[in-house]
Amino acid sequence: MQLLEDSAQFAGVEDLGLRVAEARQLASLGPLWMVMREGATLRNALEAMARYLHLLNEALDLRIEEVGDIAVVKPEFLVSVPGSMRQSTEFIICLWFRLFKLLSGTTWKPRSICFTHAAPASLATHRRLFGIPVRFRQDFDGILLSAADLDVAGPVYDAALARHAREFLDTKLAQSDSTMPDKVRKLVFALLPTGECGAEQVARQLGIDRKTMHRHLAGYGENYLSVVDAVRADLVSRYVANSERPLSDVATLLGFSSLSAFSRWFSTRFGCSVTAWRRQQSAPQRMR
Repeated sequence: MQLLEDSAQFAGVEDLGLRVAEARQLASLGPLWMVMREGATLRNALEAMARYLHLLNEALDLRIEEVGDIAVVKPEFLVSVPGSMRQSTEFIICLWFRLFKLLSGTTWKPRSICFTHAAPASLATHRRLFGIPVRFRQDFDGILLSAADLDVAGPVYDAALARHAREFLDTKLAQSDSTMPDKVRKLVFALLPTGECGAEQVARQLGIDRKTMHRHLAGYGENYLSVVDAVRADLVSRYVANSERPLSDVATLLGFSSLSAFSRWFSTRFGCSVTAWRRQQSAPQRMR
């Protein structure tokens, strides 16, 4: 991720992430691609992708949110890099867009593509690759589509081959050496914005009770609150750096019950107020 951001900056190519995604061979996804094609609908494919994605990339998660007749597919980075994550975000969303078109049929189009970062000087590559409205400085990064699109039947592929691929991935999943802190961290990333990220809920998602989870975490010198604090620290710079995002929204995304609770945590964690930190970050951009 850092290499992609640095390469774009040094080369002066604002759309490098899109260009890399366009050149990526989807067959490189291997058995995951076979299992995704097995699904009768896009929803089935996305559920398979969410289940097995960390076997391919441990730094990335997939979230699907449905509100009324609208659905949003969002990438959730489980790590952060200093500064902008524009290239990594555009790479992932473009790659997923290509996957979804193949799964749903070449005539399928989402409603729009959304990015939290600002638009580049030229939108030529965005228009060519997506062919639909691309919106910048939005509240989230993701693909906006009709909820009904999730349940439309797609092309039929080799079910026997997909079954073997799923068995292979399930074996790998069972052999995964993810530690308890890793598993808890991934769930905290996903659950924080929902307001339902308590220790009980996380333990339930893991299929264990709260005491068992705490015991396993203690074996690594961790506890539930230390994992939550670390996740918030990773995410906060990404959210606060977007000067157009209200701090009240940041507080919600980080799982705080109020803006004042978030402000107290930030001051304790970083030694300054969140508004002062945001001014410091935006000052170099204004000078440029």
